[in-house]
Amino acid sequence: MTPGFLSAMTDDGLSLPVIDVTNPAFAVTTTDTELAAMCDEFVRESKERKEIPAPLREALQRSRLGSALIAASGTYLSGIDTYLMKLGPRNLGPEASEIDRRISDSFPALMMRVRLQDMARLLADGLARTAATSPHRPLCLVNIGGGPASDSWNALIHLHAEHPGLLAGREIVIAVLDVDDHGPAFGVRAVEALRTPCAPLGGLEVRVRHLRHQWSEVDRLQEALDRLRATDAACAISSEGALFEYGNDAEIISYLKRLHAGTAPDAIMVGSATRDGEPMRSLHQTADRVATRPRTLEAFRSLAEESGWKMQHIVERPFSYNTRLVKN
Repeated sequence: MTPGFLSAMTDDGLSLPVIDVTNPAFAVTTTDTELAAMCDEFVRESKERKEIPAPLREALQRSRLGSALIAASGTYLSGIDTYLMKLGPRNLGPEASEIDRRISDSFPALMMRVRLQDMARLLADGLARTAATSPHRPLCLVNIGGGPASDSWNALIHLHAEHPGLLAGREIVIAVLDVDDHGPAFGVRAVEALRTPCAPLGGLEVRVRHLRHQWSEVDRLQEALDRLRATDAACAISSEGALFEYGNDAEIISYLKRLHAGTAPDAIMVGSATRDGEPMRSLHQTADRVATRPRTLEAFRSLAEESGWKMQHIVERPFSYNTRLVKN
């Protein structure tokens, strides 16, 4: 880990850098043209790739990220392992193996880092408008399946740097709705580090609340929103690599309708939806661990509109559509 980074501890005693997408050490500056060329190369190599040989699979099992990817076959990565993928190969720390760094340097891992940047930017730009309407209105960032919720705290970093005074004196809550305890626990410690003097969120009153929740408990979502007073707050909901990627149509519609009913009229929703296309089909072909549900942009737009939302902004990436929704 590079000296001078803010760090926080995981529940199992691992010290990790706190990602700040405005810090050059974490920022992805690859151009869209370069990403397109890298995507073409990924698709080409995927077509040539054969089944993973036994020695390589054994080596993967001995690495932190490799074993996590194998364990996530047919399901999803844990919040902490997803966070590790977003650190980048240079920020993994001395305990990381060479295989860990190669995985972190892969095109899919790079796109996770880009996705985080997109989410933080979409959230910050949306909140800048809603928060500006009332200087004393509480801010509520609801993060669905968010693990450490790094998109939420990075949105606050953007806002605090670009709109001085906008967040000062406000009650700010990041509410993480997740079945996992370890990711949100790290998020609490990360935000505490960010709030220290001279840190990016220094001087702000930011709390992280973890509400244990899974998508099948949609009936309890309204209760959670009531506890957060989401109808009174400038509310930004996000779900990076979660609801819109793994949820089925019925789950997405049900959630969006509940979120529409339980938040203020100017609430925004930011999320990544798995994109149907050749890059994602290549990823499915070479990695049986992928359990996301690819959709076309029009299919996802239809789900949003049926639920009372409309797309305000779309960032098209090889594996996902990163979008900001507003209420109709």
